[in-house]
Amino acid sequence: MRKRVMRHLGQVTLPLLFMVTMVACNQASSTSVTTPGSTTPLPPGQVWHPALQSSWQWQLDDSTLDPALKVQVYDFDGFDRSADDVAQLHAQGTKVICYIDVGTWEMGRPDSDKFPAALKGKPVDGFPDEKWLDIRQLSVLEPLISARMDICKEKGFDAIEPDNVDGYANDSGFPLTADEQLAFNTFLAKAAHQRGLSVGLKNDLDQVQQLLPLFDWALNEQCFQYHECAALLPFIQANKAVFNVEYKLNPDQFCSKANAMNFNSLKKHLALDAFRVACR
Repeated sequence: MRKRVMRHLGQVTLPLLFMVTMVACNQASSTSVTTPGSTTPLPPGQVWHPALQSSWQWQLDDSTLDPALKVQVYDFDGFDRSADDVAQLHAQGTKVICYIDVGTWEMGRPDSDKFPAALKGKPVDGFPDEKWLDIRQLSVLEPLISARMDICKEKGFDAIEPDNVDGYANDSGFPLTADEQLAFNTFLAKAAHQRGLSVGLKNDLDQVQQLLPLFDWALNEQCFQYHECAALLPFIQANKAVFNVEYKLNPDQFCSKANAMNFNSLKKHLALDAFRVACR
């Protein structure tokens, strides 16, 4: 189960949310989408950008993938899945995102013993075998994270989903600042692009405006439940896809809003298994 702790922003009232939504949707509809679609061949040196409207699946458990599920984008664990899994999806025209953890240490990963004790902070709330990392020690973290990105590249993935990129907003055990988080997240985006991989901003809603130019799409958990979705509209305005999942809300409680905002939203189990209900 890989659901991460979220920092909840101040509540956005629904009237304001819909006002911003309508502005964003009007701007998006009057602007041509220039980012490549999920199956468009790319010139050398460019990274893949998911189409603004992209069907997708997010499956981080190790259960069997459903080959009958025809979606444009698949997101699964970079360690747990093989190059053959990636190739199988590529054969049916699906782009594949590589989930890797970058902001916390997890017990049981193949490289877990390579992380020095000095990097590890407090346990993640609800996950006693997972600890926040001191992202200020970039000289130590960089080769470890780069090696994980290299695995994604070697297996043939098209993109990276770096997780836990908002340690500064959590009780990490370190006095992390917003500027230090921005520096770390900037490193992540540049490192992914250097490998020809697309990269998504996971949550970290307070820093969307600063990080928008560096990230190619966004992935969010529960913004409708916590009335935070307006913070993601700059991605839509920039013709960059937003992927969203809700765990507690029923589809009839968020899908109409998600579709109006041009989000690619799913109802998922907290375990992030194969279960999915797509809003469109």
